[in-house]
Amino acid sequence: MHSDRIAETEVATFAPLALQVEADELLAHVEALLARGVSRETLLVDLLAPAARMLGQFWEEDRCDFVDVTMGLWRLQEVVHEVFGRTTPDGHIPHLARRALFASLEGDQHSFGTVVIDELFCANGWMTDRIAEATTAQLLERVRDTWFDLVGLTITCDCHIATLPSIVRAIRAASCNPRICVMVGGRVFALDASRAAAVGADGTAPDARAAVRVAGELVDAVAREAVASMTG
Repeated sequence: MHSDRIAETEVATFAPLALQVEADELLAHVEALLARGVSRETLLVDLLAPAARMLGQFWEEDRCDFVDVTMGLWRLQEVVHEVFGRTTPDGHIPHLARRALFASLEGDQHSFGTVVIDELFCANGWMTDRIAEATTAQLLERVRDTWFDLVGLTITCDCHIATLPSIVRAIRAASCNPRICVMVGGRVFALDASRAAAVGADGTAPDARAAVRVAGELVDAVAREAVASMTG
């Protein structure tokens, strides 16, 4: 039977495996789901990302230690890279592809969410760069030197919320694209989406699938504004 759905029980079974078996065994499990008819996007959003969050919960509940979680997330990341290619389906990068930079902030040692976002945007035709545990200086240098339509920041540590507005302002000021869009994501924004506007971002999304849609809408809106300003 073909099904593109992942049940919660499947996530609950899969997540502990990341702590117990090697990446090749996890990949075999995932390949069986692909053979069942589950799409790569569904695997990312509905299995691998929730499994990573579950590992974080295991750590918070003292069911495993930091090293166990780090190794588990590394294995999940290996699965992501095996399942997802780095090019568009026809094998080349579109000439006018949108470009995005995704980053977890300094001190966010578990940045699996950024990996998921990066891969899913690539699968939908974006050109992407990714920085793990980025310092503000690294972010500013990257947006100053390279044109990006979008910057996406993943925040897993609440300690970053206080400094986030100044980081967002600095990104806008430094960017060689004066109309750059900034999105934020992570647990704190999933719980309260209004916080995105409070830190100066253009938007947020509850998961990677929604993030692709929201990002496209934001960049399209900016493009329409640019055209209107030139023709008006």
